[in-house]
Amino acid sequence: MLKTRRGWFIGMLASTVWAFPILALAVSAFLASSPDAVAQTPSPDTTTAPALLIKGAVKQELHLTLADLKAMPRTKVTAKGHDATTHEYEGVTLTTLLAKAGAPQAGDLRGKNMSLCVVAEAGDGYRAAFSLAELDPDFAAESVLVADTADGKGLGPDQGPLRLIVPADKRQGRWVRLLKIISVVNAGG
Repeated sequence: MLKTRRGWFIGMLASTVWAFPILALAVSAFLASSPDAVAQTPSPDTTTAPALLIKGAVKQELHLTLADLKAMPRTKVTAKGHDATTHEYEGVTLTTLLAKAGAPQAGDLRGKNMSLCVVAEAGDGYRAAFSLAELDPDFAAESVLVADTADGKGLGPDQGPLRLIVPADKRQGRWVRLLKIISVVNAGG
């Protein structure tokens, strides 16, 4: 019985001895090839991928890239962020984007158009709403910025690439992070 157990143990040991070098070789080959495999994987070009959709009660639905937004007229605003420190945000005004999409403005904001609302939606589903009139310069002229930079740097992954900044709001409940969609909707039905 002792010989059988010893024979079994020696057989297992012998089979394991040659398996370890093969396993070690396979693992080292995998680890050596992983950085190359990752480097060869094309990363998405964030300047040409759609970053913002403007849709709803507009004449033209817009699919804007970060490059499109960088090419538009830029505005800077200074406001206190969620961290209670003052930051300089830069981007395109929401009014400019709504005008480009053909949302009703100025003289067209009367009657049924007075019940139009702008809903800003984040990638995680968070939403905030504005009346279209409060954004129009002929009415309240609320300054709202679709920002892509803060203090001269791109927004971090937890904030952007786009973020809504509403400097006049006392609380930042409508400062939509990870902004993806702007919808113009009729609240009157």
